[in-house]
Amino acid sequence: MENILDIPVGKLGIIGMQGCEEITDKIDRYIVDWRSKRTLGVDGNMDFGGYHKESYQISTHCPRFGTGEAKGTISQSIRGYDLFVVSDTFNYGVTYNMYGRKVPMSPDDHFQDLKRIIAAAGEKARRISVIMPMLYEGRQHRRTSRESLDCAMALQEIRSMGVENIITFDAHDPRVQNAVPLMGFENIQTTYQFIKSMINHIPDFKLDCDNVMIISPDEGGMSRSIYYSSILELDLGMFYKRRDYTTIVNGKNPIIDHQFLGTSVEGKDLVIVDDMISSGESVLEIAYKLKEKKARRIFICASFGLFAEGLTLFDKAFEAGIIDKVFTTNLIYRTPELLKREWYEEVDLSKYISYVIDTINHDRSLSAILNPSERINRFLKKSGQR
Repeated sequence: MENILDIPVGKLGIIGMQGCEEITDKIDRYIVDWRSKRTLGVDGNMDFGGYHKESYQISTHCPRFGTGEAKGTISQSIRGYDLFVVSDTFNYGVTYNMYGRKVPMSPDDHFQDLKRIIAAAGEKARRISVIMPMLYEGRQHRRTSRESLDCAMALQEIRSMGVENIITFDAHDPRVQNAVPLMGFENIQTTYQFIKSMINHIPDFKLDCDNVMIISPDEGGMSRSIYYSSILELDLGMFYKRRDYTTIVNGKNPIIDHQFLGTSVEGKDLVIVDDMISSGESVLEIAYKLKEKKARRIFICASFGLFAEGLTLFDKAFEAGIIDKVFTTNLIYRTPELLKREWYEEVDLSKYISYVIDTINHDRSLSAILNPSERINRFLKKSGQR
């Protein structure tokens, strides 16, 4: 680990909101290890007070009353700290009691708790950054009729509370940052980690145009798939979703058909790249269509695996030989049942987040971290794929 002479913005403090304990512990261990090995320009310098610590985590609590009301508390002084608050607003594995009933926390509940902790800081921290891997209300990012713009409103709200930076991953539409032009907004891609995980976990995976093809499940994800296609030098295909815009089912317009645009997929391994798996019906329908076109193996890479309708559809698709592997990150909650599935592989992003936190705390440029092309090419050469 390189020695860093830059004085940090403030003492580092990491707050893991409810449901983020596992990934926050990993982040903390990485940073503790790195900073324990840094000595030059640190030891004996009063500007680096509190730089070496056994843990940078700050304990917080959001206790609830029987009615479901809550409050946020911070258990130590955070005056002058550079705070990083990690929040998974999609962790329904966290529950609380309300009127004698156990209730899973919704995204709205998590977001309210995040605001409570920010409010509890009371402007005493030197700077507050929020790490929200899957952006709260990120799918409600634009207005098509008389409807609310929830993501923009949420960003503006935490900005007004004093948050200076928000760090998210694979935003559904990164243009939502236009709602807060004076706040730092980092949308980090997970391409490098997925490529590394696929090569490490897929036997005889050969990255060339004769064997592998990148597939975008819809036109909205083309930019993401184009990056994969360009950096790996592979062909690209896409599906066009025909929707029924006269009907709304479960808050969205139902898909009538998926139409494929691209060259032949016969005999090739296909990598379907998307930002999230919600119910999974759409991506599995695409997988079935690709198998009909005589695809060899099908791998699905999605940053966020919500699996909102359960795992049954994926179990059936795997048993039928339609899909071979599903890769999602550990950025949001994964059920114990999911982690046991033979078709599932987890992509760990905790070290990546640690780099981001450490770099921002030292007020250094994130450019090298945000653009992973050099690391990808280096890894491809090392693994014999170039």
